[in-house]
Amino acid sequence: MADDRDDVDHYLVGLNLAGRRVVVVGGGSVAQRRLGLLLRAGADVSVISRAVTPAVEAFADAGRIALERRDYRAGDLADAWYVIACTDEPDTNAAIVAEAEQARVFCVRADDARLGTAVTPATARYDGLTIGVLAGGAHRRSATARTALLEALQSGVVTEDATMPPAGVALVGGGPGDPDLITVRGRRLLARADVVVADRLAPPELLAELGPEVEVIDAAKVPYGRAMAQQAINDVLIDRARAGKFVVRLKGGDPYVFGRGYEELEACAAAGLPVIVVPGVTSAIAVPAAAGVPVTHRGVTHEFVVVSGHLPPEHPESLVDWAALARLSGTLVLLMAMERLDQFARALLDGGKPADTPVVVVQEGTLRDQRVVRADLSTVAAQVRAAGLGPPAIVVIGPVAGMAPAQ
Repeated sequence: MADDRDDVDHYLVGLNLAGRRVVVVGGGSVAQRRLGLLLRAGADVSVISRAVTPAVEAFADAGRIALERRDYRAGDLADAWYVIACTDEPDTNAAIVAEAEQARVFCVRADDARLGTAVTPATARYDGLTIGVLAGGAHRRSATARTALLEALQSGVVTEDATMPPAGVALVGGGPGDPDLITVRGRRLLARADVVVADRLAPPELLAELGPEVEVIDAAKVPYGRAMAQQAINDVLIDRARAGKFVVRLKGGDPYVFGRGYEELEACAAAGLPVIVVPGVTSAIAVPAAAGVPVTHRGVTHEFVVVSGHLPPEHPESLVDWAALARLSGTLVLLMAMERLDQFARALLDGGKPADTPVVVVQEGTLRDQRVVRADLSTVAAQVRAAGLGPPAIVVIGPVAGMAPAQ
């Protein structure tokens, strides 16, 4: 019989379930959470339950699991390699465990882990590793330990590989400003860098986490001020990587959203260097959200357009059709637009966009000193000047800008 002692010392093992029958009895939230991992492992999953969640039903509709909508019956575990009893009926779960034990098949009992013959560990995947933590069926405790270990690996506090990463370049999006909004992969690569070439908009707190042995190169591009030439940035990436260093090019937002990331990739590729591209959370979407403004909303807008404001509307090199933008009914998000906000507003007004179109300007979005100015298209430039706002800031134009933020 199953050992119901609290101090059972479980043997942690990985099962090869590919092509093997796994029976899940129950179709609620517990089953729903388990199915993704079982399917990833390649298991042939059969679910038996009178009722199922919509997600479980979707797995069945897609042909990914076999679903039988009925009560459990003796004999349902025939040919099974692994069983999960997760109904909301203790007597049924007990019967499933008993049948599994008779057939010498390991069975997890979800309502009381101590009464099954197997315990599901809290798991996570990280860079080719599968992490599993058991706490004798105390799922909250094992999940807490699993999460702490995963965060330590992701942040570089704990490393599973003592070898240095290969030389090359990673183009990493640092997100909109708040250091917590960099991606997990971006933070992990940053922790392994020998050299970091950082933009002005890259979260400075991330640089403070680097060890003293890491070379940090300032590639700041201050609007309308000093700047490290793009060719110089390309050259330093190539130079350090050719010297055998692992180089992280840390940018604000996303490298491919007006970040000239592809230019840097082309330069490194032409030099024969391997390049990793890590997308970032773009400020074009994240900053409006931080100010309570969705760039889309059902029944309000079906499109949003992100526009670079580094050239004025009449500049011969400008690729923006401001007249066409004025005719759009959706959302316009302007980046790098503060210095010429009056010109952009005038171009949209001249193109026919109503003067009372709502506008929101967000400075230092996602950060503690975030500031927001709400206006309309005819007055926004004057109101921004009066408020003393400057770059970095995001401008949102359209009906969504008039929506009151949730309280």
